[in-house]
Amino acid sequence: QVQLVESGGGSVQTGGSLRLSCTASTSTRNCMGWFRQAPGKGREGLAVIFTRRGDAMYADSVEGRFTISQDNAKSTVYLQMNSLKPEDTAMYYCASEPPSGDGYCFPVVSAYTVWGQGTQVTVSS
Repeated sequence: QVQLVESGGGSVQTGGSLRLSCTASTSTRNCMGWFRQAPGKGREGLAVIFTRRGDAMYADSVEGRFTISQDNAKSTVYLQMNSLKPEDTAMYYCASEPPSGDGYCFPVVSAYTVWGQGTQVTVSS
């Protein structure tokens, strides 16, 4: 089973940027996604990418501020986060799963079974 390792979290001020990385232990052609969970809240899907085609889907809450990308040679998926807000403070997780039967990926938590350990992002005002 593929293992995922996230990195790149940290503390920034409002309006700042961070780039998260998720490296897979083996090359995959799966859906890979970014999710987050704030204290006391459920896990939220942010962005996913189908690594075989490179097409991406975003949650409304982050579209235009966050960008998901991939480097297949490094088995790594990135999440570039710009214009960060205090409400973006959360633990950020990477996940991987084969695409749906029709070949699409969705940022739905329940669709993913392989998860990384998470990386903390804190945005101060």
